[in-house]
Amino acid sequence: MSHRPTGLTTAEVDERVADGRVNDVPDAPVRTLSQIIRANVITPVNAIIGSLFVLILIAGYPADALFAGVVVSNSVIGILQELQARRTLNALAVLSAPRARVRRDGEVTEIGVSGVVTDDLLEIEPGDQIVVDGIIAGHYGLEVDESLLTGEADAVEKAAGDEVLSGSFVSAGSGSYHATNVGADSYAAKLSEEARRFELAGSELRRGVNHILRWLQIIIPPAAVLLLLRQLNTEDRWQEALQATVAAAVAMVPDGLVLLTSLSFITGVIALARRKALAKELASVELLARVDTLCLDKTGTITTGEISLGAVEPLGTTTREEAAAVLGALGAADPAPNATLDAIVRTHESPGWEIGESLPFSSARKWAAAEFPGRGIYYLGAPDILFDDDDDEERARADAAAAAGTRVLLVTRADGPWPGETLPSRRDPVALIHLEDTIRPDAPEIFAFFREQGVDLKVISGDNPATVAAVARRAGIEAADDYVDARTLPKDQEGLADALERTTVFGRVTPHQKRSMVHALQSRGRTVAMTGDGVNDVLALKDADMGIAMGSGSSSTRAVAQLVLLDNRFATLPRVLAEGRRVINNIERVANLFITKAAYAVLLTALVGIAGSPFPFLPRQLTLIGTFSIGVPGFFLALAPNEALVRPGFLRRVLRFSIPAGAVAGAVTFVLYEIVRRMDDISLPEARTAATATLLLLGLFILLLISRPWQPWKVGLATTMAAGYVLTMTWTTPRTYFELDLPTADAWALVAAATAIGSAGIWITTKLTRS
Repeated sequence: MSHRPTGLTTAEVDERVADGRVNDVPDAPVRTLSQIIRANVITPVNAIIGSLFVLILIAGYPADALFAGVVVSNSVIGILQELQARRTLNALAVLSAPRARVRRDGEVTEIGVSGVVTDDLLEIEPGDQIVVDGIIAGHYGLEVDESLLTGEADAVEKAAGDEVLSGSFVSAGSGSYHATNVGADSYAAKLSEEARRFELAGSELRRGVNHILRWLQIIIPPAAVLLLLRQLNTEDRWQEALQATVAAAVAMVPDGLVLLTSLSFITGVIALARRKALAKELASVELLARVDTLCLDKTGTITTGEISLGAVEPLGTTTREEAAAVLGALGAADPAPNATLDAIVRTHESPGWEIGESLPFSSARKWAAAEFPGRGIYYLGAPDILFDDDDDEERARADAAAAAGTRVLLVTRADGPWPGETLPSRRDPVALIHLEDTIRPDAPEIFAFFREQGVDLKVISGDNPATVAAVARRAGIEAADDYVDARTLPKDQEGLADALERTTVFGRVTPHQKRSMVHALQSRGRTVAMTGDGVNDVLALKDADMGIAMGSGSSSTRAVAQLVLLDNRFATLPRVLAEGRRVINNIERVANLFITKAAYAVLLTALVGIAGSPFPFLPRQLTLIGTFSIGVPGFFLALAPNEALVRPGFLRRVLRFSIPAGAVAGAVTFVLYEIVRRMDDISLPEARTAATATLLLLGLFILLLISRPWQPWKVGLATTMAAGYVLTMTWTTPRTYFELDLPTADAWALVAAATAIGSAGIWITTKLTRS
């Protein structure tokens, strides 16, 4: 092993900080207050509503500008919610923030990544992320995985003087390196800061909503222009024509849809944060709800990850004392032991043997080795790899222990010169090492929950297949006895996908095989989540649709995962699933309301433009309808509990419901308006009042339809909205403001009939289009 220098002195560090040669990565790369305000105020919807506000003022009808209140409410609610989310995530992210171990004044200390300065000496071991670019100073079997940067499949051995790139991670061995390139522009800074970033990520829900908005942007302008031209020909004053056009345009804009979509995501992220689950993207709460396949590593996921030494079983002529000495010597040969070797080191003192060459454990290799001059070369690793072909009796003992669920390692000995990474042709068994790893007490219940929810479980581990199967069986995973050794799996993606469809448990899986398995499942249209905590899980976590890391896992796994369980509680995942379902199902309900409103507004605009009639509503009346049938109930529905199963086809279902429902509501309301308008002794304000009542009642019926399954609070919500309208009609002040003139009894009878016909039509058409 190369000599390790003492690192920088305190004075040298202070000098570099003063010169600005520091890894100046912002502690919290979230949007600033001004950016949050700008992002929530300057939006396409607010711009449209603001423009219509200006137009209605130009027309001279400030009382009809009530709809502009949506700009204020959208902006204020969005800003407050994002600020709350930022505070919550910042407080949690401290627990997940990447750290660096630096040697200064001869002592190793752990600091934040932002504290690293140029020429710092950083210590690294398996699972550590290379946080800044640098040059290797010391090394012990150091292997660095650069696949996240270069795509290169094999880990790269590093020696003194070699360059290491920020963003790669240590897959085996340990060492130290001098920092050369530091700063926020490094790849590592961008990667690790994702754990602190708060952003609206892409998702099926947002794509669907944006698709709808794009179409409305195409439809609304020509419809509004058509109506304006027609109204200019029929109205006596251009101001009234502009008033009617503004009313139609306001109704066609789904003003609260974007807000409630974002609000649902944000409240989901905050709810998870309160359970110590750090979602790096808002869409993370949606992703797990869509997952149909969950890939699990055994250690640290199914089990607690707390490995302890169970027993040492000498083989052949080896005595217990000799086996203990060998284990102590192997532990002393590795300066940065992994969890398995650490369990051995804790119970075996070093015998003080001279150490020659050595090789640390590698997940790809499955073994470690050390040379002790005059005593031979000792290997520690997977029994099925280290046993010779004729070690039948010892192999049977190892297989029996593995089948019982015990994790088993083998120590073998060989003579001769140091062979490096090649196993010698002849090795003599020395001892079997029995390790104990406790299954999480809540694992059976959690896996039963996922099974009931239709999520397919796949256990992919680097351990012995029989051991993995036994642990999976004890954890309640079905078909665990039908396991496969990953070394026998086909190399091509199609064949691998077929094997994954047939089998649940896989052992002896290499890190790159885990990633290939994720790709194979995705090739079959599956949405894949991967859980893990070790360096061998990084590649699969990175490429899965949703990577889930444990807070106690390596820094590299936390850096690439989309969700970090900071308290290592696997039981949080069902809550994540529930939050995702709430978001998806509630946004669908809210979208149904707003797109139905846009649909009937477009149809009414077209019918009025063709017929040349006065527009059936004033802008303030449409604001009244939207508030009672969409805005207020939509807010409550967006935040309500909802754990119904998620089905694919969000956009298709929304359109199949909203367009027919909106078309029926718009057509029935227009016919009612035309009939009432032509009745004797009925004024235009009275006809508009009848149309307002009809459209509001149909809107409340649609609200009840999309609220199924009905619960008392949902029925109460619709009843309260209806009562609010009745109060508006009976109270002189609001009735005067909204220009609601009570029509005759005959007109009310027609309103009742139109509501009944429209409700039946909406029920039938939506049922037919959804079947």
